[in-house]
Amino acid sequence: MSDNLNRRNFLKRSAAVSAGTALVSNLSSQSAKAAMETSSKGMPMGTISTLKLSRLISGGNLISGWAHARDLDYVHQLMRHYNTDEKVMDTLEALEEQGVNTIIADPSERPFRIFPKYWAERGGKMQWIAEGHPKPDDLKTNISQSLDAGACSVYIQGATGEKFLRAGHEDKLADCMEFIKSKGVPAGIGGHMLEMIVLAEERKYGADYYVKTLHHDKYWSVIPKENRKAFCWYEGDKDDHDYFHDNIWCLNPEETIEYMKNVKKPWIAFKTLAAGAIHPKDGFRYAFENGADFICVGMFDFQVTENVIIAKQTLSQDLKRQRAWFA
Repeated sequence: MSDNLNRRNFLKRSAAVSAGTALVSNLSSQSAKAAMETSSKGMPMGTISTLKLSRLISGGNLISGWAHARDLDYVHQLMRHYNTDEKVMDTLEALEEQGVNTIIADPSERPFRIFPKYWAERGGKMQWIAEGHPKPDDLKTNISQSLDAGACSVYIQGATGEKFLRAGHEDKLADCMEFIKSKGVPAGIGGHMLEMIVLAEERKYGADYYVKTLHHDKYWSVIPKENRKAFCWYEGDKDDHDYFHDNIWCLNPEETIEYMKNVKKPWIAFKTLAAGAIHPKDGFRYAFENGADFICVGMFDFQVTENVIIAKQTLSQDLKRQRAWFA
């Protein structure tokens, strides 16, 4: 990572920005009103560019068959066996019935196959924000495939962007943003590491929104702060409980919250439950109070109703936000 992005300089920059900016705990009446807009089903909504999105967005890992399961190796197979095509369509239908109108999912064979089938056979209107997995030597093919399959937006998935960063191709993300927006849809940038958002802002890559992890670190399997390391996700699982083993996705939540206070673009927070380690009542409130405009949460069909109720209750309460709503 370049010197201007090392931890010490990053913390200095964050502190300076924070000191020069007043907290926005008292939202303007216009912002507060926009934040309370709801769908006909009572689901709070927000807007990114031309898209109207439920503030609770479904994640797609459970549908695609990907699992963050620490050391439980069988869970990937369990999800793929449970989430048959019909079960996935039932889940999508349950989400829409409860007012969740958007899902984030990867551009893999299952979404490519199931989403068009759901739209055609069930008459569903679920909006699909696709994870973008471009390659440094081919920025367009993967993005185009998702848009051709019906995606309403594409963002550069966190691991993909971070691989660009590690290889020194990070400025190609600006070209990705330009290409996505040339197709008439909003473009976003994701990241597990806050440095991705800092880069995108400082170098003006042109993202319409950001997709950034946010969860607290008060759960049993979390890595102790002194052992957290940038890019740990890509260096393999460790056998020592106190090091990375598919068990953390936001290495620096406090710094993330502080920096995002001053980012005036919509923020979709993901991994808000630390892949199931945090209860929704806790994780949802933490994310919304600390600045997220939307939260992306993977859900099995039997979790949909409870999660929707918790999200609605959380958003109807007096949230102590220190960031204005930007969607």
